[in-house]
Amino acid sequence: MVNESGLEPVGRAVLVTTYEPERRSGLIHIPETAQDRSRMAEQRAVVVAIGPAAWEDEKVHRAKVGDKVLITNFAGMMAKGTKDGKPYRLVNDRDIFCKIVEESQDG
Repeated sequence: MVNESGLEPVGRAVLVTTYEPERRSGLIHIPETAQDRSRMAEQRAVVVAIGPAAWEDEKVHRAKVGDKVLITNFAGMMAKGTKDGKPYRLVNDRDIFCKIVEESQDG
């Protein structure tokens, strides 16, 4: 994945772009209130760029460019790409809690 945003994170910052997983209609109905709680608790994102000090005190980086990850919904700050004009989010390296290794198509 190439960083075409025009933004380069510094320090412990990680540049991500958020996404909504593709959801198929199924037989199970999930109430809107449950879906809203899920959206508030987590945000799915793809790592676009990593600051030079991110995870410097950890043996292994939590994520690399191109990884799908989970971050808290209100982590970091929103930023508009200066080159491509797309929306991004700059989060602290500690705001990435896990990598998404597999995703089902039904959410």
